[in-house]
Amino acid sequence: MESGAGKHWTEEEVKALLSVWSEKNIRKQLHGTLRNKGIFIYIAKRLQELGVCRDWKQCRAKYKNLKYEYRTVKYAHNSGDATKTMKFFHDLDAILRYEPVTQLAAEENGRCSATETQLNTSPTADSAQ
Repeated sequence: MESGAGKHWTEEEVKALLSVWSEKNIRKQLHGTLRNKGIFIYIAKRLQELGVCRDWKQCRAKYKNLKYEYRTVKYAHNSGDATKTMKFFHDLDAILRYEPVTQLAAEENGRCSATETQLNTSPTADSAQ
């Protein structure tokens, strides 16, 4: 299968990416790592083993896009808008549910500092909203 920079990801390719991304060691390496080219080179090699021909830049771009779309839908759901949805939301929720999110917290002197908080992991809280 030929896949170029402008080619859309097929459903099978996204599923393969999600299966590699869902591995605990991959999630661990991706979390909090800013210089992650090596991780995405490894992910691209793993995808090639699964028959998906994408380079590391394409894998990183798709990862970032899926993560952004997931967070957009998750925020909408938490705000009461259940109409917003995406195809692989439940798969991404399983992967990203326990990932700490950096938030800005106001300090006493008026400046902000980054703090890490846990995403809401309570299934009852999700269904109640």
